[in-house]
Amino acid sequence: MDFKQIQELVKMINKSNISELSIEQDKFKITIKQKDNEVQQVIAVPAAVAPVQAVAPAAPVAAPVAQAAPVAAAPAPVAAKADNLITIKSPMIGTFYRSAGPDKPAFINVGDEVSSGKVVCIIEAMKLFNEIESEVSGKIVKVLVDDATPVEYDQPLFLVEP
Repeated sequence: MDFKQIQELVKMINKSNISELSIEQDKFKITIKQKDNEVQQVIAVPAAVAPVQAVAPAAPVAAPVAQAAPVAAAPAPVAAKADNLITIKSPMIGTFYRSAGPDKPAFINVGDEVSSGKVVCIIEAMKLFNEIESEVSGKIVKVLVDDATPVEYDQPLFLVEP
C-alpha cells in the first residue's frame, strides 16, 4: 500500500461514520481511527468564601544570580477557619519555594513558631523572587504546598494555630 492509497483511506474515513479501520497485508498493518467528538463537561464547584485580612506587602529578595526588582504591594490574605486554624494564602501567581536556595534551610517547618512579619516562603513570579511574610503569630501546623510547585492567587499555603 502506498502513501496515496493511505491518504484516500483517511479522507474516506473522515467522511463516513466509521470510527476505526484496520487493514493487514503480509508484513504491513495500518489502523486508522477517527477522533471522538465527545464533549467532556467539567463542572467547577465554588469554594466557600472566608473573611479576608490584609498582610504586609511582599518585599523583594536577592535572586541566586541577579538582584530582584521592587515589587508592587501584594497583600497575602489570611482567613480564619472554624477549627481555630488560620490559613496563610498566596498573594500572587508564581512558583512556591520553601527556602532561599536549593542548599539553604527552609524558612519554616511544621511545628515552628512564626511571628508577624517573619518570612515564611518565596514566590517567584516573572524572574522576581518575592518574600512572603506572615501576618499572624502562632505555630505552623501544616505546609499545604510542595516545594518548587506552581501556586495560584489566593491558594492556601500554610495552616497556623494562633
